Amino acid sequence: MTDHDPENLALEERVIELFHKSVEAKMVCGEELAPALVVASQIVVNALLHEHKVLVAGNGISAANAQVLVNALANRFERERPGFAAYALATNPTAITAFASDNSFNDIYSKQIMALGQSGDVLVLFTTSGNPSNLIQAVAAAHDREMSVIAFTGRDGGNIPALLDSHDLELRAPIDSRSRIHEVHLLSTFCLCDLIDHQLFGPMEE
Repeated sequence: MTDHDPENLALEERVIELFHKSVEAKMVCGEELAPALVVASQIVVNALLHEHKVLVAGNGISAANAQVLVNALANRFERERPGFAAYALATNPTAITAFASDNSFNDIYSKQIMALGQSGDVLVLFTTSGNPSNLIQAVAAAHDREMSVIAFTGRDGGNIPALLDSHDLELRAPIDSRSRIHEVHLLSTFCLCDLIDHQLFGPMEE
């Protein structure tokens, strides 16, 4: 094949189209999510200043986004600074398989939250549908522990928004494509981390 092969050109055009769709989704969601991201950052900053923890959960690719947030909080984002107490609840296979085996897969996060969560901590959820039973139970467990919940959702939000109370916050990417929702969630995570660092440590030196 050559660079000018018609099949290659068609595939290249498809790649460019996907890039454009990604940019369009982020631009549409960015204006809607900006105010909520500010509030979310303030919730996390307040928790960290009072020496509370951030617990993060998601399934599949959303679990990967959860790990990105935890890495940026516990290690670093764009600058060197002290790490924060943040934990990804999907990263302990021994605990997860034990909970799923002894009880149900629906319990894999709620059991950990009941064991680790304390009043004043924050639970951050990532979900494209808002419907996974294990995340719904996670919200209930967080409320039992008097934790705030920040839920990154997609599409119509699913069942999770109805479970949130006045101390909680939903950040919804109201688009249908699962891939685009994941991309918006990842960019939102980077924005959230930037806002947290900015409030705690001031602007970065250029």
